[in-house]
Amino acid sequence: MYKATFPGRFKSLAEISEFVSRAINEIGFDETTAYMILVAVDEACTNIIEHAYGGEGQGDIQCSCDVTEDLVKITLRDRGEPFDPTTVPEPDFSVPLQELNCRGAGLVLIQKIMDETNFESTPDGENVLTMIKRK
Repeated sequence: MYKATFPGRFKSLAEISEFVSRAINEIGFDETTAYMILVAVDEACTNIIEHAYGGEGQGDIQCSCDVTEDLVKITLRDRGEPFDPTTVPEPDFSVPLQELNCRGAGLVLIQKIMDETNFESTPDGENVLTMIKRK
């Protein structure tokens, strides 16, 4: 298992990406799939910084990666505002791009890329996002 904690800052996104890359390279995902996993992780971490913490420098992001021969499980933990994905309306992608309300678009992106996603807010104030991608 890979595990590390990063400051909740946008400049940490590149470090988080490198950290996750090391784990997913063990499985041997094709280049496109590996890139898409990194896009999902980047979007999730950006959401933590912007929405859970309300901006940079308000807390840390803990990232762990469990690797088996056929999947990677990436878990992101933070102590920001609790998040319930059922409260975010699905964006209407049928409208012109300039009219698109982007709130929720990143969540849809993460869910489309990953095979499984699970959001949990624990009683002790921790938000836990688990994302699984199978080979």
